[in-house]
Amino acid sequence: MPDHKINAYSLLLAGGTGTRLWPVSRELYPKQLVSFIGRDSLVQSTIKRLSPTLDAENVRIVCGTEHFHEIARHMAEVGGFSEGQIICEPSGRNTAPAILLGILTLLQETSDAVVCVFPADHVIRDIENFQEQLMSAIRLAEMGHIVTFGIRPNYPETGYGYIEGGDEIADGALSLRRFVEKPDKETAAAYLDAGNFFWNSGMFAFKTSVILEEFEAFQPALLEKMRAILSQGEKISKKGYGQLPNISIDYAIMENTQKGVILPSDFGWSDIGSWKSLYDFLPKDENNNVIDGDVIAKDTENCFIMGRKRLIATNHIRNMVVIGTPDSVFVSDLESSRDVKSIVEQLREKGRKEYHKHRTVHHSWGSYTLLKQKEDFEVARLIIYPGATLELENNTTAVSRVVIIKGTGKIVKDKQTRILKKGQSTVISFESQDASLPVKLKNTEEEALHLIQIKMNWAM
Repeated sequence: MPDHKINAYSLLLAGGTGTRLWPVSRELYPKQLVSFIGRDSLVQSTIKRLSPTLDAENVRIVCGTEHFHEIARHMAEVGGFSEGQIICEPSGRNTAPAILLGILTLLQETSDAVVCVFPADHVIRDIENFQEQLMSAIRLAEMGHIVTFGIRPNYPETGYGYIEGGDEIADGALSLRRFVEKPDKETAAAYLDAGNFFWNSGMFAFKTSVILEEFEAFQPALLEKMRAILSQGEKISKKGYGQLPNISIDYAIMENTQKGVILPSDFGWSDIGSWKSLYDFLPKDENNNVIDGDVIAKDTENCFIMGRKRLIATNHIRNMVVIGTPDSVFVSDLESSRDVKSIVEQLREKGRKEYHKHRTVHHSWGSYTLLKQKEDFEVARLIIYPGATLELENNTTAVSRVVIIKGTGKIVKDKQTRILKKGQSTVISFESQDASLPVKLKNTEEEALHLIQIKMNWAM
C-alpha cells in the first residue's frame, strides 16, 4: 500500500435502488446504506477502502436528493463530511449524466485532476490487491487513458456484462476491443476459456480533461444540456434534469472512445446485485449456509437466511433464500432470487408502501419508526438528533400524546416553551392551535432524544 496520499479524486455513484435485494433494500433506503457485511454500510466500506490511497477530503458522492442526509451521516461516521462533498441528482438518469454532473461540479474547484469512479454499493475482498490496482489505474489515467477495471471471471456468470481485451498497453493494461451484453451460459463459458474477457465492473479512472473531450466528441448534446442546467445556480432543476437522456457511461462513451483500456483485476469483487451474489461472496458455515440474525436452522443446507428483527426457524430446506424484515418476508429458490425485482414492480403497481420505504424512515432531524398502525391510531418511536428540530404537521383531525423515554427536549406550542424530561408527556392537538404556528420538538442536548408518539385519528 502507498505510504502517502495520491492527489486524485474519487467519485462514488450512490444513486441506485437495489431492487434485487428487496426487502432489505428499498427506494428510500437503498442497498448502499445497508450494512450487509460487518458494521459498516456499503458506502462506508467503499470510502474506507479508498482512504489508504486517496484523501478522504477528495471523496465526492453523487446521490439522489432524498438520500442526502443519510449519505452525509454515513460519511461523517467514517471520517468526516464537509459541504460540497455530496452532489445531488433531483432524479436518476443513469451513469453517464451522474458522472458528467460529478465532473462538471468538480471542475468548479479544480482545473484538471485524475478522477476514480466507483459504484458505492460494491464489495471487494482483497483490499491490498485493490490498492495496487488503484495505483496502476491512476498512473494510466495520468497518461491520458480512460481506464476500466476488468474483473477476471472465475466462473461463467450470465448476470454481468463482459469486456474483451486486446494487446498489452502499459502497467498491465490491455487495449479495449469491445463491450459485450450479458451472455447466455454457453457464451459465458466460451469467454472464460478465451482468457481475454473480463466482467464489466463499472469502475473507471480518467483525467477530467480527457473524459470531457470524449463527451464533447460523442455526447455533445448531453454536455451542452448539463452545462446549461448547472449555469442556472446551485439548485438543479428537476424538470431540466429529467429531460436528460437515460444513458449509461458504457453506451455514451466507453463503446465509442479510442482511449479506453482494461486493467485486468482479481481482488475478490462483487457488485452484490442479488441475494445469490451476496451469498456467493460471504463465508459459509459447515452446512454451506449464510446465516445472519436470530435464526434456528434445522436440517438446512446451501441457504441464505437473514432475520435481524425477528426469529426465523427453518426445517429441511435446501438452496433457499429467506429474508425477514419488520414488515416483509421474502422466500425464494437461491438461483432465482434476482427475480424479486418483478415482485417489487408488482408492489409499486399496487401502491404498496413496502416497495418504497421501511417502517423506519430517516430524516434530516432524526428517524421515525412505525411500531403499530390501525385505522384509528398509530404508535411510533421518534429519535431526534442533538441540536435538531422536528416540526409536527398541522392536523385538525388527529391528536397526539408524546412521551419522552430518553433525553430532554423542548416543545414549542402556541408561542410557549415547555421542557420535557424522561417519563414526562404532553398532548398535542391542533384544534385550538393557531394553524400558522407549527408545533416544534427541539433537542438542545448533546445526546439523541427518544420519544414515543401515539397519534389518534378522530376522523375515523
